Amino acid sequence: MNFITCHDGFTLADLVSYNEKHNRDNGEDNRDGANDNESWNCGAEGPTNDVEILALRRRQVRNALTMLLVSQGVPMLSMGDEIGRTQQGNNNAYCQDGPLSWMDWSLTETNADLFQFCQRLIAQRAAHPAFRFPKHAGQVATDGSFLEVIWHGTKAWYADWSPESRVIAFVLRRYGGSEPEDVVYVALNSYWGSLHFELPQPQAERRWHVAVNTSMPAPQDAWDVGHEPLLEDQKGIELAGRSAVVLIAR
Repeated sequence: MNFITCHDGFTLADLVSYNEKHNRDNGEDNRDGANDNESWNCGAEGPTNDVEILALRRRQVRNALTMLLVSQGVPMLSMGDEIGRTQQGNNNAYCQDGPLSWMDWSLTETNADLFQFCQRLIAQRAAHPAFRFPKHAGQVATDGSFLEVIWHGTKAWYADWSPESRVIAFVLRRYGGSEPEDVVYVALNSYWGSLHFELPQPQAERRWHVAVNTSMPAPQDAWDVGHEPLLEDQKGIELAGRSAVVLIAR
């Protein structure tokens, strides 16, 4: 079971908008709720009109959703994270029975771009068995299929496991069994600047197509299954700071 947020703690929108909990409305003088939230406000605490901070927050939300939905295992999505639900920095809203803790369904329209991104990301996961192998990598599934994981970094075939590294990339290759071979590439750049990632070449004369690129504006941040555009440079990709990309071999 994989999750980034749940009923306790910040919502995903708040995880990228607040450094500290804001629980005074709970009546316990802000003493309740966790103090260690593993969050970052991206440069301003709470609501802001700064367009750069807002853009970074939107990208960080998409990065988190991408990491969740390309991970092996069962993903758990907290209610409203797919449409940017906020609790205004309250990380312990169990005692609130009002707009703060209710689901605001109007956000499906207000944050329609995020909603569409999440829908497309889920569709990509459903379409590619490499994202949801029923066994641990290296084990053979009951249908005879096998999942191979190959780690990369900014240089193909060379992952940087040092404590200072802020990047990781990997290829998932599922083959055997009754379904066609499925190959996907994922790169995560948590460095603040743009980096060039060398790409391994897919087998069987396939070419890389872009399924997700969180640095792109909507609706080019994620694509419908079967409509992913061909990557122009098949040897490498420039990945913006604090962004993620998912490529499909086809």
